This record gives sequence, C-alpha cells and structure tokens, in this order.
Amino acid sequence: MKMNIFEELYKELKKEYGRSDGQWTLWCKRPKTNREREEVIVGAVLTQRTNWKNVETALENLKKEKINSLKDIYQLGARKLAPLIRPSGFYLTKANYLFHLIEFIFKNYQGLERMKKANLKELRQQLLELKGVGEETADSILLYALDKPIFVIDEYTRRLVKKREMAKNLSYPFLQNLFEKNLRKDFRLYQDFHSLIVIDAIGNYKF
Repeated sequence: MKMNIFEELYKELKKEYGRSDGQWTLWCKRPKTNREREEVIVGAVLTQRTNWKNVETALENLKKEKINSLKDIYQLGARKLAPLIRPSGFYLTKANYLFHLIEFIFKNYQGLERMKKANLKELRQQLLELKGVGEETADSILLYALDKPIFVIDEYTRRLVKKREMAKNLSYPFLQNLFEKNLRKDFRLYQDFHSLIVIDAIGNYKF
C-alpha cells in the first residue's frame, strides 16, 4: 500500500533520528508509572513560553525539595511553589496555572487513574476551560501523560508543514485534523511523530 506524505515524513524522521531522546525519553516512555505521568503534566505547564533546559532546572528544584508528585505540589500551594519554578519563567503565573490544574484533577477525578479512563473529547473541553491551559498544553497532557490518541500541534509542526508545503491553512484545528486523518489512530505513533518533529526543528532552527 502506498504511503501518504504524512506517513512518508514520519518514516523519514524516524530514519534520521531513530528513537527520541532528551525530554522525550520520559514523554514517549511506554508504559509510564503514575509518578512519570505526573511529571509530564508538570512539564507541560512549565514549558509554556520557555525552552526545556529552563524547565529541567525548575523540575530539579522541585526534586531537591522532595516535591515529587501532584499531591506534594497541591499541599505546597501556589505561593510556595512559585520561587521553586522560577527558572521556567513567568513563574508566578505558572504556579497558579499548575495549582488550579492539579486542583481540577483531584476534585473531578481523584487522580490520574480515573482521568485516563475519561472520554477524550469531554476531558479536552474540561482542560481547555481552565485558565492557562490552551490547546497545545491540553493536548500534550492528553497525549503524553494520559495516552490519548490526539495529535499535538505546535509552532515546530507549523513550520515543517509550511516548509514542506503540506498545507496552507496552519490553524490548530485544521492541522490537527489533517495529521489525524492521514495517520492511523495510535497514541504511540502520535507521541513518536510529534517528538521527532520537535527534535528536527530544534536541530535546524537557531533561537
């Protein structure tokens, strides 16, 4: 069966880079422990408007203080959390976003086990209603922390689509639908493909 351009692109990136490394070693790990899923959720919020090196420093600060779970962060509170995540930038805002996201998880699902079983469409809408959780953050949580088959679109994906002339419409919903329509519905494939797009972009763009 002839591959479409999306399948061909995935095969090309897979051949070029092999297995995803760096942050993606955890984010694409299968299966993940509950603690690892929680770390992905924290990282998904902290990585907004910053680079992963800064997020790693913030995560190390949390570990040094033995803040190793969503429950630990929730008990700590946003005010005490803020200075620990300072390296990630916009730390006061992110502390509030993260605290309220965790509050939502515990209040509605009592943790990640029940959250994993929730309906994808309904859960996505609930996440998008939270302050500070946009489409990219929500979908990163759904895909990488909860193994939901939804393709993450970010600026790296848009640049690659534009460069390869795969589409003219670069809006989030259009591109997400385009990728999902042209790939088999598999969270493993979506995790690997998106991570390889980011790895390729970071290697080819200067920031």
